[in-house]
Amino acid sequence: MPAPLPGPDTRIVEMRVSGLVGTSGETLLDTVQTVDVAGDELGRVVRPADRLRRPAPGPVVPALGRSIPRTVEGYLWSGMTSGGVAKAAWALLFPFSLANVAFWMLPPVHRGRWLGGLCRGLLRIASVLLTMLLVSQVAAAVLDLVAAQCLAPGRACLTWVTPELREGPLRIGIGVALLLALVYALHRISATNWRVRPPGHPGRKGVPMRLRADPEAPGMSATHAVAALACIALLLLGGPFHVPTKIPQLIAWICTLALVLAVLLGGAIGSDTGAIARRSLLTFATLLVIYATVLAAPVDNRLPGVDNTVEGLGGSLLVVTVLFALALIPSALLARPAWRDRPRRLRPWLGGWAAAPVLALAGLLGGGFGAGLAIAVRKLLREENLALPTTYDLVTVLWGGGLGLMALLAIAGYAIAVPLRRRRRGIPPIVELMEHDEQQEQDAARAWARSAWERRHLHHLAVIVALGLCVGAIALLVVRFGFTLQPGWFTTVSAIGVFALGALAAGLLRVVYSAARSPQRSRHLGALADLVSFWPRAAHPGVPPCYALKVVPELAARVKEHLAEPGTRVVLSGLNLGSILTVLTAAQLSAELPPDERDRLGLLTAGSPLQWGYQRAFPAVLPQDSLADLFSSLDGRWRALCRGTDIFGGGVTTWRHQTSNGHLLGEGYLPEGKWGALETTPDDAGVLILGGDHWVPDPLRAPDGRSRWAPGVLKHTEYLADPEWDNAVAMAAGLGRPKTLGEQGSLFGDLPRPR
Repeated sequence: MPAPLPGPDTRIVEMRVSGLVGTSGETLLDTVQTVDVAGDELGRVVRPADRLRRPAPGPVVPALGRSIPRTVEGYLWSGMTSGGVAKAAWALLFPFSLANVAFWMLPPVHRGRWLGGLCRGLLRIASVLLTMLLVSQVAAAVLDLVAAQCLAPGRACLTWVTPELREGPLRIGIGVALLLALVYALHRISATNWRVRPPGHPGRKGVPMRLRADPEAPGMSATHAVAALACIALLLLGGPFHVPTKIPQLIAWICTLALVLAVLLGGAIGSDTGAIARRSLLTFATLLVIYATVLAAPVDNRLPGVDNTVEGLGGSLLVVTVLFALALIPSALLARPAWRDRPRRLRPWLGGWAAAPVLALAGLLGGGFGAGLAIAVRKLLREENLALPTTYDLVTVLWGGGLGLMALLAIAGYAIAVPLRRRRRGIPPIVELMEHDEQQEQDAARAWARSAWERRHLHHLAVIVALGLCVGAIALLVVRFGFTLQPGWFTTVSAIGVFALGALAAGLLRVVYSAARSPQRSRHLGALADLVSFWPRAAHPGVPPCYALKVVPELAARVKEHLAEPGTRVVLSGLNLGSILTVLTAAQLSAELPPDERDRLGLLTAGSPLQWGYQRAFPAVLPQDSLADLFSSLDGRWRALCRGTDIFGGGVTTWRHQTSNGHLLGEGYLPEGKWGALETTPDDAGVLILGGDHWVPDPLRAPDGRSRWAPGVLKHTEYLADPEWDNAVAMAAGLGRPKTLGEQGSLFGDLPRPR
């Protein structure tokens, strides 16, 4: 039903949600200063402030022939993803985060549920192996490269180390202590949680547009910690393929292998054995590491188990990844009927198979970062004759070739494909509808060409790189170990890979250091953390805590507080990634609010990656039917500001756009439910309102002197400077679209209807 008619006490509360890291309260609310009015140090609710730092009212909204009072609030959640050394160091866990993201990319399978269980089990096994691979590579650098080789008696490496530390097992013991501290840190990371669950509304499993914390996360955390400890013990005992000849070592070796198999099986099942069993396993694994440390003895200043352990874990991860990719094919095919009839641009990426290359990329990045770390450590030690695991030669060759592949794709895309698209298509007809100046049309056309190409093909480039690296890894293993060949070009490509991996490790550590000192200095790192930290822990516990589990309930609670006042209408407005949070919040509120309060709720998104990115990458979480139901439950009070020049954002509620005789045609969600054909024409400001999407001109029209103006092609910035923002707020509040101040507009009379 439509929103109730406004009365004299009608006011609008606009709740703005920030997007990526680095957004200040002043930028979010478009004001000179703000003051906190609610929240905590992690999730702050701010309002504009006057000169005495008191909450001040926001600008009025012209609607229905009068000025409607507006209160503007902002929710800042960047404190959960940036600031401090610990949060900056989360960037080092990016491979783990990718494996966790892959879990949420799995297609929804309603038939053949055992296939879904198989895919989830293989994904969890791969996550455990990824943890073990990273720990083994760090152990190779600490125990073998530094402790066993660099600190060997009589070696001129780190000469400031006293001879007492170089003699006996003390150097190995210190290295093991550092590794135990690393495992403890990873275990503690998995215990960090921002989750806030309102009483009476527990999360439900398998419900679209509802994120849910995994109740088995404590068991998963213990599983990975035990696996990491077992990996250290196995490396000290000679590796998985070397059977010790002495009885004490043999007993420890058998126990360690049994522990590894147990944690892999437990990881696949995903069950929690309980607090007592978790503590017992952790204690047993720690004692195994201590026992193996006492028994460890370097041979010729090398730990003999390093190569076997790293190779075995890398090979196992490769096999499990291939099995996961194969198991995902029938799972994606079974889910295909759900989206077979939809437009190509609304179908899941790779037909629902995108989780496979994401997992492969996680493994490749994990292996590459470990190798790069060892290479960087050797460079810092200035001892080029220190031996690295033999497989690192293949890793450097692989990443050298991968760097070349990425360079070729970048050249083909940005130097060839984008200019060709621009030249072939000229000025898009939709740009001609919105812009009125020839130079503005040229500027907009260039930005449209690049942004449209990136939205359509960036995921293709990522898939090509991931699959290319996977094929290259398999080919290198066959050539190196199957035919025992080492072509001459290996040396050149390996040198490129050494440079790339060393730069990767050193650069990432440098970025982490900079971000720890000043979060504002590393927006790219924060943006990356924001994207991967959006999802709850499901496949890997060693990832940053999910901020959405805190933001969505707190936003919903704040909205309910405002809606308790009968004359208040609340508009949830989110910019870029904040739009996903507002959509999830609106979906939760639509299911919980009584009809009279739901009719006073509206939604506004700007620069949202919902349709081209999240909806296609995570089809089980954001299915099109659920989004259509949300649009219908809000009765069209879901408005979306869109720019064709915006690389990150795009259309949200409409698709299949085309122009004909000065009209913009397309399909989109309808207030009465589902979706259908839509049609519109530009208004005097060049804005095209098609369904819930407001396609705004970029660059902006000439300034009118009544509001703030921003010059140039704005792309993903300055949505608040667009005059259409206030118009969209009024429509989201159910007050119709203002025409001119003093002239009453109709209530949703301008919504295009099906033809």
